[in-house]
Amino acid sequence: MTTAPSFPAARAAGCPFDPPPAIRSLQEETPLARVRLWDDSTPWLVTRYADQRKLLSDPRVSADITRPGYPSPTPLRGGAISFILMDDPEHARLRRMVTAPFTIKRVEAMRPGVQEIVDDLIDEMLAGPNPADLVTAFALPVPSLVICQLLGVPYADHDFFQDKSNVLINRETGPEAKAAAGAALSEYLDELIGEKLEKPGEDLLSGLTERIRTGELTRQEAAQMGVLMLIAGHETTANMITLGTLALLEHSDQLALLRETDDPKLVASAVEELLRYLHITHNGRRRVAVEDIEIAGQVIRAGEGIILANDIGNRDPDVFPDPDRLDLRRDSRRHVAFGFGVHQCLGQPLARMELQVVYSTLYRRVPTLRLATELSEIKFKHDGSVYGVYELPVTW
Repeated sequence: MTTAPSFPAARAAGCPFDPPPAIRSLQEETPLARVRLWDDSTPWLVTRYADQRKLLSDPRVSADITRPGYPSPTPLRGGAISFILMDDPEHARLRRMVTAPFTIKRVEAMRPGVQEIVDDLIDEMLAGPNPADLVTAFALPVPSLVICQLLGVPYADHDFFQDKSNVLINRETGPEAKAAAGAALSEYLDELIGEKLEKPGEDLLSGLTERIRTGELTRQEAAQMGVLMLIAGHETTANMITLGTLALLEHSDQLALLRETDDPKLVASAVEELLRYLHITHNGRRRVAVEDIEIAGQVIRAGEGIILANDIGNRDPDVFPDPDRLDLRRDSRRHVAFGFGVHQCLGQPLARMELQVVYSTLYRRVPTLRLATELSEIKFKHDGSVYGVYELPVTW
């Protein structure tokens, strides 16, 4: 009997932008393969784009982390569960309460404010030490300031919530430490919601207080929503800014396209291609079958875990020719970086807009931007559920 390969797998040395070779080999060999997780369970890994999209939109596939067979990436901890780890109708009920601020129209109205944040942070970086760490000087403050304004969270507390976020998204953190960090964030958001119940503002958390008053939402549910959006709202975008910048610095011809254009269509195309190419969420989307499902000549039995590896889905040569080439002019809008189906990322319009502002501004305003170290010296977040770099030393 063939031993199932471990998942997540290691990336190849010197190839930080590419999926692990072992997983790429599986994609070439078979559409579905068994992989072995930390707890010795062997869920199915879905390797190809079309099958991933089918399963992500199949009602027989559950996102409920409490179901037996769910392929959890780490030991489960106690506490409240986010609505992204629930199924409809409860998932839909809670999600509807926070969709309005993330509509394209509402997000576009935020663009001038985001542009101001980006320009101010570039001004500060250029006036400060050279070299600089792009993570702390620019990439992390941009989405943190934006999500704080949207939620109504004081940016002065960013060190606290970023520290707790780092604990929660690190795969190697033990369940007790994760539980403590989650509890601290929940308590922080609960106190903030209490303040907004007394004195509401125009922010998203204040909007949730009205749901609490009408009985549609418990205070604990509102706090958990705040935790989810606070973490997701800054971690993923911050890592896309730094990893995208690093990828462009390593592909000077593609960087030149962005640096020299004022075409918003090319900028939007660049964002989609970098989302396809870099796959920040690199541990796959986790699901479990609630009924037998026949797909790609294989039957996934009820109760069996499923991992939909978006990194190799976005490198499927049947969908994206020459998939390992970064091409900012490519039409990459079909990528699965934000997932697919009812659970696709709620904040994707905001993330896209932020990245468009950043990628259209940073390289034009700092045209001589370059690495202040060697690629081999950069420490990547192989241990995190969100992929990126811990520091990115740059100079100009």
